[in-house]
Amino acid sequence: MSDDDVTTIRSLTVLPARREEIELDTADGLRLVGELALPAEREPVATLVTLHPLPTHGGYMDSHVYRKAAWRLPALADLAVLRFNTRGTSSPRGTSEGEFDGGEAERFDVTAAIEYAEFYDLPRRWLVGWSFGTELALMHGTDPSVEGAILLSPPLHRATDADLDRWAEFGKPLVVLVPELDDYLRPEEARRRFARVPQAEIIAVEGAKHLWVGEPSVRRVLDEIVARVAPEVGTPLPTTWSGAQVDAADSDTETTDQAGYDASRR
Repeated sequence: MSDDDVTTIRSLTVLPARREEIELDTADGLRLVGELALPAEREPVATLVTLHPLPTHGGYMDSHVYRKAAWRLPALADLAVLRFNTRGTSSPRGTSEGEFDGGEAERFDVTAAIEYAEFYDLPRRWLVGWSFGTELALMHGTDPSVEGAILLSPPLHRATDADLDRWAEFGKPLVVLVPELDDYLRPEEARRRFARVPQAEIIAVEGAKHLWVGEPSVRRVLDEIVARVAPEVGTPLPTTWSGAQVDAADSDTETTDQAGYDASRR
């Protein structure tokens, strides 16, 4: 293969995958919109069920870390990536029914996503929450069918000590990525708060901020995720691609990153 066939993976690089629009039905009668990305030619080795930042401040299923996870990880790590809009949330995929409920009724949304992954036999299911999404994981994610959770920039605004105690009793892995320069919860305080959860692994990410802006931060997040959910894949992940056709997302989608960045601040 010639050098001309090798592509550097950049912010807008979309690697090959099977992508399908999905709908989730909640126990309280709502329909949520989402997308499932699967490896193009193989079955997935593990599954990420993603929970997005605060929708009242622009968070949605396309918040930039999750969008890049869906664009890259099916090809680079054989992962399934399930993204969806929680109740009342809109994105280019569409608008989920219902209204934002501050994390309470969203318990039905979390359950619907987990049940979808379980019903379709998606393997080794892990929750991945970012900012507000970490609150949903801590408050509503202790489902026996999940293998653990990865938290990105947890603010611990809504999740209480009781939620942390429930995770401690749950016993499943809890991996907590805390930016060194986070706006809300920094590594020292995170270690103190999460000390209630004996199995919690706190990873302080030097130089990172709550928003995980820039390729180095995104790559660090994706590497840490893959290292936990599919250690057999190996990290760091490649930064180039020499396989099947690579697409480039429309450059206009880059402008939506700012909304995702802003969303993760709540």
